[in-house]
Amino acid sequence: MISCTEFIPAYSELFKYLEQKQGKAAVVDFWNWLSDNFLTNLREAVAENGIRCCWIYWSKTLNEEAADFTMELDEEAGEFSITMHHCPSKGRLLGYEHLQPYRDYCEHCDVLYRRVLQPLGFDYELDRSQTDQARCRLTVKKASK
Repeated sequence: MISCTEFIPAYSELFKYLEQKQGKAAVVDFWNWLSDNFLTNLREAVAENGIRCCWIYWSKTLNEEAADFTMELDEEAGEFSITMHHCPSKGRLLGYEHLQPYRDYCEHCDVLYRRVLQPLGFDYELDRSQTDQARCRLTVKKASK
């Protein structure tokens, strides 16, 4: 079986292709479609059981990807965060000499998961200021009223 990491360069190239052919809006439309059609498990779990399901979901996916990360969960405060010390996807792309990563590659995480969590009443913040070093920080909080 092919691991998910084998698809990373293909995703990056697909994003570049879509933007070249139809503009950035086509890339975002594709990400929206992915979110709507393939993140139903996260959407349903968080809708039914709350922010703890963010912890459960990312514990599984990030460990499968062999990411270097720290997660924090404060259920009473309604806060969840991931500090990505090294993202295997972006790290892999940065390590390639034969291809240039899609310039907004890391934006897909923002679009995919924001689209799931905000309608469920959560504020979603993704600090992408260090993605050139394969690092980021995600914070999910119960929306302030």
